[in-house]
Formats: sequence, C-alpha cells, structure tokens
Amino acid sequence: MGEALLAVEALRAGYVAGQPVVDDVSVAVGQAELVAVFGPNGAGKSTLAKAVAGTVGRFAGRVRFAGADITGWPPWRIAQAGLAYVPQRDNVFAALTVRENLDLGMAARAGRGGAGVDMVLALFPGLASSLHRRAGVLSGGTRQMVAIGRALRAAPLLLLLDEPTAGLSPLVAGEVMAALGTLKRKLSILLVEQNVSAALTVADRAVLLVDGRVRRDTGAAALRSDPALAQAFLGAEPA
Repeated sequence: MGEALLAVEALRAGYVAGQPVVDDVSVAVGQAELVAVFGPNGAGKSTLAKAVAGTVGRFAGRVRFAGADITGWPPWRIAQAGLAYVPQRDNVFAALTVRENLDLGMAARAGRGGAGVDMVLALFPGLASSLHRRAGVLSGGTRQMVAIGRALRAAPLLLLLDEPTAGLSPLVAGEVMAALGTLKRKLSILLVEQNVSAALTVADRAVLLVDGRVRRDTGAAALRSDPALAQAFLGAEPA
C-alpha cells in the first residue's frame, strides 16, 4: 500500500481530559482505499471521526495526514489540507439552497481544482431538481447527498464520513453506498458506519472498534466470509 495517506497512531481522545472515549487507537488509510470502521453503539466510532477532524480533544498519540503531523491543527486548517469531514447530523446549511450549499465547499479548496456541480449531479442525479430548494426542507437522504457533494467540491484527498446512512431507507442508503464505491477509485475514504452489510460491499478494509479500542483490522473480504466474527463483534446474525 505504500505510505498511508492518513495514519492515526496510538490516539487517545474524547470530551473530558482524563476520560478518553477512544484509547490507543491506530488506523491507517492508503491512497484510493476505503476503510470502514464498525462497532457496537458507544464504541467510540464517531469520537474517532471527530478526533481526526479536529473537533474533539486529543489527549495523546498523533494524526498524520498527507505527510504532515496534523494532531494540533484546528479543523479549518485540516479541511484546507484536503481532509473533508461530513458529520452525521447538522451537515447542511438549512437556510441556504442546495446550490449555495454546494458552492460553499469551494471555500476549503486551498488551490486544488475542486469538483464541479456537474460532477456532483452525475454522482447524485436526484439533486438536479432541487438545486434551488432550501436544504432544510429536504429529506434526510437528500441532505446527506448535499453534504457529501459539498465536501467533494473542496477537492479532498480524503473523505471522512460519520454514519452517512443513519436513518435512511434501504434504497437511499444503497444509493449513497454506490456513490462511495465510485468515489473510492478517485480518493481515499474513512467511513464510520453502523450498516455493516452495506458498507462491506464497498470497503477494502474493516476496522472493528469495541470499548474505544481496535479489536480487529482486517480485509473487508475476510469479514464478509466470516459471519461468526461479525456476530461476535457486531451482534450481527450469522448468514
């Protein structure tokens, strides 16, 4: 795989000093690789995403991205370096139109080319009819597509997604996963996801997080072929 684009090394992070939610976590994402992070509720998955993005406290360890140590960087500087974070909730500007939301993504480009609106619409054709609608009136699935599209307009090197299919219908969740499968050919993706079966259809590697620690880091194919492992770590029923 060569040198990882993103390398999280022995990270301890959380919301209160001395009470880490993730503890001694190491995760790497290579070029054009999709790594999915799974785990039960409360495992620290979303906290890990926020720590990488710089929105929660990091108490120990470090985060390296594109050859730089970004551990102490503020979120805006991390975004300008090419790491685009899409949180699970509150990920659109509700009062702005879809087109205005998409255009805001260009603010973090920092000289990179950026994706045009046409590219976003090719990925999510359903947005074409909603460009002039306020984002706040859209369905949850459409808002998620807008949030991902805005992130892509920043021309990220890595897309960091926190549970993008949460609360979505199986049909819309499938559309989002299909889009990620297309995107991973062009950029790296770190995906935090509860929908294990859907994420495993597009992931290259799977990281299992339990009680704030990495319990398994394996190829996605290995997890797909080992339902007993999925049951043990995730509570999924064996196929």
